[in-house]
Amino acid sequence: VVPSGREARTLIEPLELLPGATLLDCTLETGRTHQIRVHCRYIGHPLVGDPVYLSRKPASPLLAAFPRQALHARRLELPHPETSKISVWESPLPDDLRDLLEALRDDAG
Repeated sequence: VVPSGREARTLIEPLELLPGATLLDCTLETGRTHQIRVHCRYIGHPLVGDPVYLSRKPASPLLAAFPRQALHARRLELPHPETSKISVWESPLPDDLRDLLEALRDDAG
């Protein structure tokens, strides 16, 4: 993204086009600070509710009112630091994100 930046790779798959937003699935191949936020901003899809990387207020009142970054770690896979055994955690979508998606889908009609 910038010449002085460290290498970072994120695989981004669009899942659903919504009014004013796109639901994305991001897979990190590296683990850099703000990686998803920076890469999404770079491709023109900054995270809803991101106070740092969102360049303009969203046109949709639903998106503009969302009080936090619309980012959720659905699945984490990490090697244990001592055994190298892969540990996996999964987490359902939080209620506020689920409600936002449902409201956007309703707006799409």
